[in-house]
Amino acid sequence: MGKSVLVIGSTCVDVIIRVDHLPRTEENMHPKGQQFRMGGCAYNVANILGRGGADTVFVTPVGMRGVFGPYLLPTLQSQPWSHPVLLENAENGCCYCLVEASGERTFLSIHGAEYSFSPAWMVPYAGRRFDFTYFCGLEIEEQNGEALTAWLEKSASGTLLYAPSPRGVHVPQERTDRLLRLRPMLHLNETEAAQMGKSAELRQAMRNLYAQTQNAVIVTVGADGALLLNGQDEPLHVPGVPVSQVADTIGAGDAHAGAVLLALSRSQPLPDAVAFANRVAARVVAQEGATLADARILA
Repeated sequence: MGKSVLVIGSTCVDVIIRVDHLPRTEENMHPKGQQFRMGGCAYNVANILGRGGADTVFVTPVGMRGVFGPYLLPTLQSQPWSHPVLLENAENGCCYCLVEASGERTFLSIHGAEYSFSPAWMVPYAGRRFDFTYFCGLEIEEQNGEALTAWLEKSASGTLLYAPSPRGVHVPQERTDRLLRLRPMLHLNETEAAQMGKSAELRQAMRNLYAQTQNAVIVTVGADGALLLNGQDEPLHVPGVPVSQVADTIGAGDAHAGAVLLALSRSQPLPDAVAFANRVAARVVAQEGATLADARILA
């Protein structure tokens, strides 16, 4: 069996609404339809790992009030790597995904129980050492993000992979500084890297981040693939995979992070892991929704 991975974080319902363009004030639009899909950054990561056969433990809170938690639970319970924590008196949130004709998406996220955290949920895994631990800035930003940060400082094992997400810049700076002192690998897109690395020049932003973590910095750059900085003077460009038509970009970054961890759990070198992740992300953007339709590429 390969190396083990712990994933902590959210599962939510993606409510996908297809529109020609983002609405303007007072505009009356007719979307082309809507559908519910499994989503959430951590869920998307864990789903790649679990379906790829990695030794995965996914700890995710689920609010059972309202419609969203009961929708999510049967799928989570059917996946052996998922370990939902049921919160009977809390409501799960959702993410409204507005998908334009180009395939680009805009998120309107209503946060609920899925972004909470309690150290008590981790007690069943207290005696286990994981080779990798994934966490996301969406949870860190929340009120319970202080408890998650403290747990990571005290109890997290192996190599950490931190995906700050677009909300990463809203995490209190003191909390961010504490996380960076844990020397995590960072997984970001261009905008996130520039903001967090405090430089409009992407490569310099990556150097700034590496100087703080002394660990790999991975930045996805859309169709061009990804940049990887892991101690060398200049980031390594890992080319992307051409896609004839983009269906939507929902979950592409999460799938990329999950695929990096999947390859690393198989002891692949980091540049090869990023190349593998580029291939997986290309498949995700070529289909609707974040859940990979054909898992054979993960084999």
